[in-house]
Amino acid sequence: MEPGIVIVGAGQAGFQAAASLREGGYHGPLTLVGDETALPYQRPPLSKAYLAGKTDADGLALRPASFFADHRITLHAASPAKAIDREGRRLVLADGTVLPYAHLVLATGSRNRPLPVPGADLDGVRQLRGLADADALKAALEGGPRIVVIGAGFIGLEFAAVAAGRGLDVTVVEAAERAMARAVSAETAAFFRTAHEALGVRFAFAAGVTALTGEGGRVRAVALADGRALEADLVLIGIGVLPNADLAAEAGLPAADGVRVDAFLATSDPAISAIGDCARFPSPFAHGLNGDGTVRIESVQNAIDQGRCLAARLTGKPAAYAALPWFWSDQGPHKLQIAGLSAPGDAAVIRGEGSAFSVFRFRDGRLSAVESVNRAGDHMIARRLLSAGTPLTADQAADPALDLKALAMGRG
Repeated sequence: MEPGIVIVGAGQAGFQAAASLREGGYHGPLTLVGDETALPYQRPPLSKAYLAGKTDADGLALRPASFFADHRITLHAASPAKAIDREGRRLVLADGTVLPYAHLVLATGSRNRPLPVPGADLDGVRQLRGLADADALKAALEGGPRIVVIGAGFIGLEFAAVAAGRGLDVTVVEAAERAMARAVSAETAAFFRTAHEALGVRFAFAAGVTALTGEGGRVRAVALADGRALEADLVLIGIGVLPNADLAAEAGLPAADGVRVDAFLATSDPAISAIGDCARFPSPFAHGLNGDGTVRIESVQNAIDQGRCLAARLTGKPAAYAALPWFWSDQGPHKLQIAGLSAPGDAAVIRGEGSAFSVFRFRDGRLSAVESVNRAGDHMIARRLLSAGTPLTADQAADPALDLKALAMGRG
């Protein structure tokens, strides 16, 4: 087999890299290795539209099967990568297949963080990462159970909104003092708490889970550190993710909290690159976030942009990766959109009011991020401001007379 480009991971990042390689003029062998049987598909709708019955598996597919045949992209489905032979430039799959490569792309994504308490393996305890997880949750919801969601992050709250919208009994347990504590300001968190409570969702904040208890092998309650026991027929664990960096680490590549790459998404081995959720990379938007200026981002935007950036380099058009991070979350009737990267200590300035507002975050006197709730226009303006590095002070942001659109368009 002629060595070509082999991409490990058939999620959004891996798929985008493959598609962009063909668009960029790469004509050599191209192989996409995935550990699921389904064609590459979108994951964000799993916790929202898919669970709510607004789309089906076909609607999730990134492209039909014909796309891969037409673009000569070989799919190795349901056969995870097992080892990298860097010296021989070969990838070994779990089924024994050996794939030679001229360049290897690691787009291995991330996995759900496990809940390290007794009873986490009981029947009725679920996580949501892939299509099979979503299908199992859809079936479980049909029984009208009492639901406990552990973790008030995006996935947990999106699922809680869907379940509460069906009239089910939902309690969200969170170790932090507020919802989405690592991702948004206290102001945005407070709004979404109130919005979820209006749907009937109950919250237990600053609450540690000590055990999941059950009868006959099935979960029946969630035990909290303060002595409370929350009755549950279904428990969803959503306490974050871990990067799938083991394959890289076992091959001797630096992989502390993500596969380490440079500004061009290359690892320490010039024949191997990494993109998407599994990659830790330098970002111009990480100023003040940590000591080394690197981040690992779990988002569709990052996966797509890194796939395109890497494909451009591999087809002779190298450029440092400098895309602005942005995110979104649909929770019930409300849309949250975030541009930039904030830290918990960043200052907050609010523009707008009621159920439509934006929170402008500032770190070291510089605009770091903007959280927009039901204000899509503000989100687009924020992306322009942050991408261009347009100067904006907290005092300016607090002035309702300031024309942010004009400023973003260079007319301010």
